[in-house]
Amino acid sequence: MSSIDLPDSSITATVNFSTKGVQHGVLRLPYSSNEAAWSAIVIPIAVIANGFGPTAVLFGGNHGDEYEGPIALLDLARTLQPSAIEGRVIIVPALNWPAFCAGTRTSPIDGVNLNRVFPGDPRGNPTSKIADYVTRHLLPLADIVVDFHSGGRTLDFLPYAATHDVANVSQRHNSIEAVRAFGAPWSMIMRELDAVGMLDTTVEALGKTFVTTELGGAGTARALTVDIACRGVRNVLRHAGILRDQPVIHTEPTRWLTMPPDAECFHLADYEGLLEPRAELGDHIRAGDVIARIHPIGRTGIAPLDCIAQMDGILVTRHVPGLIHAGNCLAVIAVEEDPPHR
Repeated sequence: MSSIDLPDSSITATVNFSTKGVQHGVLRLPYSSNEAAWSAIVIPIAVIANGFGPTAVLFGGNHGDEYEGPIALLDLARTLQPSAIEGRVIIVPALNWPAFCAGTRTSPIDGVNLNRVFPGDPRGNPTSKIADYVTRHLLPLADIVVDFHSGGRTLDFLPYAATHDVANVSQRHNSIEAVRAFGAPWSMIMRELDAVGMLDTTVEALGKTFVTTELGGAGTARALTVDIACRGVRNVLRHAGILRDQPVIHTEPTRWLTMPPDAECFHLADYEGLLEPRAELGDHIRAGDVIARIHPIGRTGIAPLDCIAQMDGILVTRHVPGLIHAGNCLAVIAVEEDPPHR
């Protein structure tokens, strides 16, 4: 059976990635629905370019209910001037535009989680087409990629910047240094429950320097976490040599965390019910501690069920809101460690 070449993306850009100066435009994805037979999904994009330096590609809104990234990137797109940079900055403040407009993690159009379908498919559903365009048209332009996340409506995090423990020593070093430059209160060497289909995995497979974040959550943004995002993205641009003549700004030294490789850091609920937290984000936890209780809610007079920490460490993630279902992530514990070697 002969192979069939993939068609090019149906997405078109109203910006020219080779043009100097400031451009504000959209990525236009044709989409036919019951509401509009001939229509398009339009995803805002900005390109600021000057000189011949590196290219940074910056994403927010990969999940539509996470807000620090879109706020920071909308601000950056509005204020960044070509005269301040040497290179190119490509900004997509809300990559999963349908989900962002709906305030949901997954797209209301096809029900798909954008961050689980990379590298995408130009013949697939709309979300897969967005992933394909990013993979084949945006990521090849990048020297460094930043993908903003927070906990959305169901998780809350200590505010941290992160990357992964990739095998390529030079790539790992470059990504760790970019995370360090971001300057969040916490920095993480992350492990994923399932990395298949993630933008992270695709970026790192291409050998790019990569920074991601988890900046709070609970379905909102906070003044603290927005400030971290706004300062952090500019710090990364300074570190990359794109934003010129300005030093990286740190308010305090970052504290480094890592997730152990055996997945004991992830605590999933075995029951459903009303969640009673017994520890706060940032608390030091000992194995065997009760980190939460789940109250059965169908009847009165039934004792709550204790959720026990599997390891020592720091509570970095907790479930929100108050009700939880079996299989939901209840908490994540990470270990504070010495800063990675430069």
